[in-house]
Amino acid sequence: MQQEENTQIWTKRFISLFLTNISVFFVFYGLVTTLPLYAIGELHQTDKEAGLLLSGFLLSAIIVRPFSGKLLDVFGKKKLLVLSIGGYFICTVLYLFIHPFGLLLGLRFIQGIFFSIITTAAGSLAADIVPAKRKGAGLGYFTMSTNLAVVIGPFIGLLLIQYSTFNVLFIVMSICILAGGILALTVNTDDLPKPAHEGKLTFKFDDLFERKALPVAAIASLVAFSYASVLSFLSVYAQQKDLMAVASLFYAVFAASMLITRPYTGKLYDTKGPQFVIIPGIISFAIGLVMLAFVEGPVLFLSAAIFVGFGYGAVTTSLQALAVQSTAIQRSGYATATYFTMFDLGIALGSYILGMVAVQAGYASVYLSGAGLLGVVFIIYLLRLAKMKPKKIVNI
Repeated sequence: MQQEENTQIWTKRFISLFLTNISVFFVFYGLVTTLPLYAIGELHQTDKEAGLLLSGFLLSAIIVRPFSGKLLDVFGKKKLLVLSIGGYFICTVLYLFIHPFGLLLGLRFIQGIFFSIITTAAGSLAADIVPAKRKGAGLGYFTMSTNLAVVIGPFIGLLLIQYSTFNVLFIVMSICILAGGILALTVNTDDLPKPAHEGKLTFKFDDLFERKALPVAAIASLVAFSYASVLSFLSVYAQQKDLMAVASLFYAVFAASMLITRPYTGKLYDTKGPQFVIIPGIISFAIGLVMLAFVEGPVLFLSAAIFVGFGYGAVTTSLQALAVQSTAIQRSGYATATYFTMFDLGIALGSYILGMVAVQAGYASVYLSGAGLLGVVFIIYLLRLAKMKPKKIVNI
């Protein structure tokens, strides 16, 4: 018999998973910010070569992501989460000992594989744990762990290398991910639905992608393409505009905007429907990018962070929830993997193509291009997805 569903989100296991996710992304963002400085200053590489440290990491994540849903189905979400965190931890420790740049690139590629599986497993477990009637709010809260890491990771990473050494940085990062792995072990999954599979490691199309989640994931890839303008080029643009003094504040305001509005957007998603969050979110995101294109001083620069933060946070969290709710709960791992595969692909393509736009037309054109693409997303969403009703998924 189906018992009355508990609607509590902040359970012990949700909190443990939340903190685990913070530890993973803390290390990710901390290293993304500091490793280029490490490569240039300590290993005497060029700026272009230093950029390969992120490219190699994302490349492996994109390659592995489609397979991760099936791997979770066969080996179990919690088991693969813990094992992948173990691999992620070992990779982080190895930064202390690996100094040849070629080997460091290989290490980044391998760590990207573990990152891909961890984030898919954690996101899928969060979708399973959150009560069905509160998917929007619950997944919104879970994504806050990533938002917090966006600020904490770079801040502590830069602080450590400013006042200490890179070895101390790698030790702190290793301790952090070890704590995340211990917390992951405490997550109880006994009552979660078991996937309907034969336990065979086959890779048909449905073993790599969730068909029902693809339309939403495709929209998310376009949003990610626009977000690449902020993720990849903001610091260079700020330097051009003589705004480096407030560049770090941009990310703090960006994250604060997401965190403050998240409880309200999650509730609105669950009570009114995803379109009441996604449509204003797209508009806000686009306005923020246009503001960046015409920025001249710190006031407009930080104001843009408010609009971008709210818009990006509202849209991406809602699309992830919608992707998970587009299919059966037994396929949540596949839906999550499909969503993140398309999202990562959008960021990778956006970084490359918008980089060419920057060379040819300048960074203002990069942000106007991102805003224009969000206009296309707005039209596609209205025509194809605005009437899409999230399934009322029941935890069995």
